[in-house]
Amino acid sequence: MSQDQSDRNWVETSASFAPAVLGAAAGVIVSDLMHRDARRPVAFALAAIGLCALAPSAVGFITDLLVGPESRHGSQKTLRRIRDAGAGGAGTLDLEDDEQMFVG
Repeated sequence: MSQDQSDRNWVETSASFAPAVLGAAAGVIVSDLMHRDARRPVAFALAAIGLCALAPSAVGFITDLLVGPESRHGSQKTLRRIRDAGAGGAGTLDLEDDEQMFVG
């Protein structure tokens, strides 16, 4: 791996990790200011929001596992698309129609 690629991976990783670290730091600071009975509902609400934010990624991951190109169903779908590509459809010319193939 080249040095430029290694630097780019490090920058992308730290950029995606930074909001979580800042959120944890803010949580520690705010938790000292809040009463214990108020902290729990806020923590559960934030956890629910975090799970909702992760839902699209989880659904995409599970969908890729079930119908992705490496699954049985996905590979069958890909093969069917490859086989049907030459079968003709709306984008092909009808060679029996003289009006379409008129030259000259």
